[in-house]
Order: sequence, then C-alpha cells, then structure tokens
Amino acid sequence: MELFFETLLAGLLQSGVYALVASGLALSVGVVGIVNFAHGEFLMVGAFISWGLFTWLGADPLLSLLVAAVAMFAAGALTYRLTLAPVLKAPELNQMLLTFGISILLQNLALLIFGGNTRLVSTAYQGEAVQLLGLSVGVTKLMAFVLAATLLGGLYTMLYRTRLGRAMRAVAQNRTGAHLIGLEVDRVYLIAFGVASALAGVAGVLVSVLLFASPAVGLVYTLKAFAIIVMAGLGNLRGVLWASLALALSEAFVQTYLPGGGGWSEAVFFLLIFVTLIGRAWRPVGARA
Repeated sequence: MELFFETLLAGLLQSGVYALVASGLALSVGVVGIVNFAHGEFLMVGAFISWGLFTWLGADPLLSLLVAAVAMFAAGALTYRLTLAPVLKAPELNQMLLTFGISILLQNLALLIFGGNTRLVSTAYQGEAVQLLGLSVGVTKLMAFVLAATLLGGLYTMLYRTRLGRAMRAVAQNRTGAHLIGLEVDRVYLIAFGVASALAGVAGVLVSVLLFASPAVGLVYTLKAFAIIVMAGLGNLRGVLWASLALALSEAFVQTYLPGGGGWSEAVFFLLIFVTLIGRAWRPVGARA
C-alpha cells in the first residue's frame, strides 16, 4: 500500500510541470490560433538558460526563473512579430510548417552550440528529501510542483480576474467581434504568445533541475503537451489541469507496476491520445442510437 501512495504522490508532483508546459501550448492554440510545434524548443532554451547561469555564474536555478521568463517572453513576442503575424491568415498547414521549421532551427542551433550531450544542474539541495504524509519526497520535485502550481494560479487569476485576461478570452471566443468592440487583437496575440513562451521557459528551468538540459529534451515535452491538450480539448485551459494529472498518474503507475515500465511509460501519451480520439469519434454514434 505504501508503494501505491508513493506512486500516486510521484504522479501528482510530475503533473505540475506537465500542466505548466501544456497551459502555454493551450494558450497559443486557444487565443492565437497557432499550433506551435516549437513550444518544446522554447522549453529547451529555458533549460539551457538555467544551465548556463548555473555553470558560468553559479546562480541557483530558482534565480534563473525570472531571467528565463523575461527572456522567453521577449523571444516569443519577437517570434510572433517577425514570423507568425505575417501568416495568421494563411492556411493552417502553412502555420504548422512554419513552427515546425522554427523547432528544427532551434534544435540544430543548440546542437551546434552545446553538442548532443546532456547538461546537468546539480544543486546543494538536489539529493535532499522531506517527509510528507509519512512519505519521503525529493525537495526538488516538491519545489517544482509548488512553483508550477503558483505560476498556474497566477495565470488563471490573470485570465479570469484581469482586463487583459478578459481580452484574451474575448479574442479566443470571437476574434472578429473582439476587433469590432475596440480590442487590439494583434497586441493580445503578441502578449498571449509571449506569455505562452515564458511558461515554456520557466518549465525548462524546472526540467533542467529535475532531469537535464539537452537539445532534444523539448521534443518529449512537446508530444506530451499535445497529448494533454487533445485530452482536454484544444484551447481548453481548465481541462489542461485534469488532463495533466491523468497523464502523469498513468505514467507513474505504468512505470511502477508493469515489467519494464520505465520504457512503457514513455508511450502512455500515445495511448491516451488514441483512446481520446476514438472515444470522441464514437460519441456521436452513441448519441444517435
């Protein structure tokens, strides 16, 4: 029974980072209408910012959070202005190919600059643990979850309690109507994409501590974020929370209870996407029956 609760807690803690990454992607899809295949690469850049500040300046990753957030907000806003804004009215395939190209560009730049090896961020408290409800929990995992939950709380407060958040939701629901009532739609797009990129950058800092920084680390989180927003419904920010928890718990239990679960857990998100899409395809048939 203790193993069951340890697995449950591990899944819960992992869901924080997943929700942070997926919320940024859902913001891009829901508000801007862009399926951003480079979202994971923004996470990767955030991870290397954390590693670089730690390696060259000895800065604690917690101090890197603000730097990564500001840097990736600026990078996201610049990316939107220079590359995405001109193709907003183009076919969706063109938009997706553009973001896929940005993804490949960032990956290859990282490979040229840093090489293919993983880079570790080793803090003094990385091996420490605390007792939580009678279970031993790693300090870094607990801190990552608390930080992710705090940032997500701030994001949802902004979306549902501020004028900017109301503008974002208005643009997401009806862009033409939002423009007609005087909202600066292009400015909302830029801010929303910048915030989404900042969330990815902060998640990258957390990933650099929990795992590592490498040119390929973003791809894994891109795939998992897509699985989450498919389960939640494209652009459904509230649904991202339960979908992130479902994915993290599924991975944790597969890893713990299946033979060779460490490898199988990496395929869980494919199964969840398959089940979700099949379920949605059959739902209208059941309703008609």
